[in-house]
Amino acid sequence: MSVTAAKGFSATGGPVGIKGSGRSDMAIVLADAPVVTAAVFTQNKAAAAPVQISRAHLKATGNMSRGVVLTSGNANAATGAAGLAAATTITHEVAQAVDAADNEILICQTGLIGIPFPIDALEGAIAPLANTLGSSEDDGNRAAVAIMTTDTFAKEVLVVGDGFVVGAMAKGAAMLEPNMATMLSVITTDAEVSQEELAAMLIDAVGPSFNSLIVDGATSTNDTVIALASGLAGPVDNAALRAALAKVCLTLAEFMAFDAEGATKAVRIKVTGAKSDNEAHQGARKVANSLLVKCSLNGEDPYWGRVLSEVATAGIDCDPLLTTISYGGTVVSRAGEAAVHDHDLVAAHMKERWILLEIDLGLGSGVGSVLTTDLGHGYIDENRTTS
Repeated sequence: MSVTAAKGFSATGGPVGIKGSGRSDMAIVLADAPVVTAAVFTQNKAAAAPVQISRAHLKATGNMSRGVVLTSGNANAATGAAGLAAATTITHEVAQAVDAADNEILICQTGLIGIPFPIDALEGAIAPLANTLGSSEDDGNRAAVAIMTTDTFAKEVLVVGDGFVVGAMAKGAAMLEPNMATMLSVITTDAEVSQEELAAMLIDAVGPSFNSLIVDGATSTNDTVIALASGLAGPVDNAALRAALAKVCLTLAEFMAFDAEGATKAVRIKVTGAKSDNEAHQGARKVANSLLVKCSLNGEDPYWGRVLSEVATAGIDCDPLLTTISYGGTVVSRAGEAAVHDHDLVAAHMKERWILLEIDLGLGSGVGSVLTTDLGHGYIDENRTTS
C-alpha cells in the first residue's frame, strides 16, 4: 500500500485494453481533494504527449492536482496531434469519473515509441476502472503492477516518518540515462509542505537517485516523477521530509538498476578524491557509460584497465599515478598498475548481483556516484525488435 499509505490518497489498477488479452495497463492515483504537486520531467526535447499535457495542466492550476493516471503498453510518444488528443481524452474521462477538473489530472504513459496510441480500445473502460479506486487493501500494489512494461517486479517503497509517511511506486527497465533516469514514478505524502518547498526537495532527491542512474545512455521521451502532498498529517520537520523523499527516490532507483532490461549485475560506481563533486560525478558517469566496462562486468572480470582508461578521458583532472581502483572494497590497481590482492575475494564479489566499483583519484575531496548495470545478450534480445 505504498502510494496509498499517506492520508488522503487512493489508487487502483487494471486492464483497459491497451495491451490486450486482459493484461493490466492503467493505474490511477487520486487525492481526495486538490493537493500541492511538484514534478520533474524528461529533458528530452521530443517530449511525449503525456509530458506535454502534464506540464500544461500544472501551469494552468498553479501546481495543484487531484491525481495521476498512468498507462503502460504504448508510450504515446512521437504520435503528433493524435497523441495529444488521446492523452487529453484520457485525462478528461478520468476527471469526469472522479469529479475533478480536466486540468487537475496529470498523465504518465510508457511503452513503445512512435506507434499510434489505441485510444479506441479504451472506450468505456476508464470509468469502470476509476470506480474501483480504494476498493481493496492491495489497491496500491495493483496500481504499481499496472504500470509495468518489461519490469519483472512491481517497484514500491514506503518510508514512515515522525507523524507522516512518504509512499511511492515506479517503473523503469530501459532507456535510463541522466538527466532523468523508460521511468515513471508517483510519490505521495501526507506531510504539510508548500509547493516551493516540495519542488526543491524533489529536485534534491532526484539528483543522486534518478539523475544518477545509467543503463543504456538513452534518455526517454516520457520520464516523469510526480510528488503529491495532501498536508493531512499537518506540519512536519522539513529536514525529515527531505530525507524521506531522498530515501524513497534512491530506493526506487536501485530497484530500477537491479531490474534493468537484460542486466545480470547492478553496479554502483563511486569516484572519490576528485577536484570537485561535479568532476567526481562526471568521472563516474563516463565509466558507467562505457560499453567495454559494462561487458567486463557482465563477464565478471575486474578489468581495471578499462576503468582507468575511461576515467582518464572523462575531461576531468586525473593522474594515473595517484589513482586507486577497487572492486568490492579490494584494491586491484594502484598508481596506474596492478596491485597485489586476493583474487578469490574479488572473484567472489564479481559473482554477486550487486557490484561496487570505486575509483579514488587522490586529488581532492570531491565525491560522486552513479548506478548502472552490466551489458549482455539479454539487453540485445529485449531491444532488437518492437514486436
